[in-house]
Amino acid sequence: MTAVTDQDHTEHADQPDDADQPNGDTHQAEAAGSAGGAAAGSDGRSATRAAGGSAGGAAPRAAGGSAASALPDPDAPEGGQRSQERADHGTHARGRDGRTDSGGAWDDGLIARRVDETTGGERYHAADSRSAAPTAVTPLVYDGVLRSRLEALRELVGLSRTRLDSRTLAGAGRVLDEASARRRLSGQHTVVAIAGATGSGKSQLFNALAGVTISETGVRRPTTAAPIACSWSDGAASLIERLGIPPRLRRRPLPTGDAESQLRGLVLIDLPDHDSAAVQHREHVDRILGLVDAVIWVVDPEKYADAVLHERYLRPMAAHAEVMFVVLNQIDRLPGEAAEQVLDDLRRLLDEDGIALGEYGEPGTTVLALSALTGDGVGELREALGQFVAERGAPARRISADVDIAAARLWPVYATQRRTGLSEQAREEFADRLADAVGATAAGEAAERAWLRNANRACGTPWLRLWRWYQDRGEATTGRLPSRTQADEEATARQRVEQAVRTVADRASAGLPAPWAQAVREAAVRGSQGLPEALDELSVRAGVPTGRPPRPGWWPVAVLSQASMTILQFLGGLWLLGQIVGVMAPNLGVPVLLMVIGIVGGPLIEWSCRMAARGPARRYGLEAERRLREAAAGCGRARVLDPVAAELLRYREVREQYGRVVGA
Repeated sequence: MTAVTDQDHTEHADQPDDADQPNGDTHQAEAAGSAGGAAAGSDGRSATRAAGGSAGGAAPRAAGGSAASALPDPDAPEGGQRSQERADHGTHARGRDGRTDSGGAWDDGLIARRVDETTGGERYHAADSRSAAPTAVTPLVYDGVLRSRLEALRELVGLSRTRLDSRTLAGAGRVLDEASARRRLSGQHTVVAIAGATGSGKSQLFNALAGVTISETGVRRPTTAAPIACSWSDGAASLIERLGIPPRLRRRPLPTGDAESQLRGLVLIDLPDHDSAAVQHREHVDRILGLVDAVIWVVDPEKYADAVLHERYLRPMAAHAEVMFVVLNQIDRLPGEAAEQVLDDLRRLLDEDGIALGEYGEPGTTVLALSALTGDGVGELREALGQFVAERGAPARRISADVDIAAARLWPVYATQRRTGLSEQAREEFADRLADAVGATAAGEAAERAWLRNANRACGTPWLRLWRWYQDRGEATTGRLPSRTQADEEATARQRVEQAVRTVADRASAGLPAPWAQAVREAAVRGSQGLPEALDELSVRAGVPTGRPPRPGWWPVAVLSQASMTILQFLGGLWLLGQIVGVMAPNLGVPVLLMVIGIVGGPLIEWSCRMAARGPARRYGLEAERRLREAAAGCGRARVLDPVAAELLRYREVREQYGRVVGA
């Protein structure tokens, strides 16, 4: 039962003054609940005027004084007591005017007002009142898969903050914030927005679903200046507050029994036109579309293929196909089979947008054709919407789709199609380059030559050793590494080190997304600072030790044998000398034989020792080269490879988290 009155003289402290309303749309904003209310009488839900009453009269109350009470806001913060006090005050005020009787109370916080263009007066339309009692709100609960994806996304953002800029992670951060905020709110309600272009009839469809004129319709554009909320059950206050819709723009539908229970849990939002000339209206649409659980897109036969709708909204929201309805309105304007043809073309366009259609029981967008003016097809939409709300799965599906979109946008900074990392071959080549830079091979060869020289000196004949001593007396001490102090050698070594670092950095970053490749290269460059100097110090400490190299076990025997050959030469020579001076009896055979044995045996022993010394000398040189190589490799590993490996490990961690986010 709807009551009609001309004017309400009651003032309320919690209602904003006309001056506080933007753009001078005070009447329009307050009229959102009942514009066109008089016309609602055609379907049995309009107010019944008192007998003999005029346009300026008040409708009499039914027996008991409750049938004509106003629609309450189920989520109004003041509760029933303050509403009743305001209503009583308004009742007495009107009673003094003779406008209404004093038997009932008005809760005008939800009354929608519209300027009567015919008479210039104001009218209020209200539906039956229901008491607003506190309702326990059950928070939304995400399933295990979605919780795991959100946790992985949160971990992914945390691991990436030092490697990616804030703009890249902003979208993922917003998804996490909205998911956390939605989880704390009611899980028994589904917030559905009705969106559409100018003249598509979305407000008319909004009123048809509510069963009462709530949102103003008309030929003036734009008609809907601010979003209006209509809740079919209590407990949705926090959800509506999250959308920024004030209490004066919150409504309750006309109670109609089965229709109300069918949509119980639904919170329907009538949005301004998404193509409105007013920038503020478009901002309302974009902001609320990012917060609601589902969207009903209303299109008309003239602008269903509008590029703005498809490119700005439908195509970017293709991942939200399961929480979208696309409704072709105004089919009463299409003759014959034209409605089916337009509907088929609309499905084709949606398919080109990448939107999955929920046909044949498959998950996806529901596409319907209806006429909000005649009611044709509205029942089918109400049934589909009721089943959609009853499932209580739209909020989670919306968040899951948001995660999909965030993951798709992060794909270029996390995903790669090739194997990444440092192979063993790359590590070995880096170590070889550093070993060449410090001259490990040359140091080993020098150590080998030093060992051979020591062996030759120890095991050579006295005459050859005397000759070599004469040649080497001006040279450096045997067994020491040559000094690397020349400027050209140092420059060459530094260039080799820098080239080795660049090569290993390029190989480690190959195939990585740009931010992580840059991080790997930066880590390698930081580690290479001071590396040439550190390698120079290592070459001195780990090179060939000073002094004589170690001697094998056969060395004393060879030295003793060489000494014996020398003694034999001296004995033979003294024997011959004694015979010459006449001290000894002449006998040339024995002394000559002794001298020949000593002269031939010395070089023979020296040659044998040289052959035997090649193996130990080679091993000694290789050991010196190995020590220097290991020292250079250890220095390069600590300064370059370990930081690079740390960056690669971090990338593998975020790649694993990204795999959890995308469900791989």
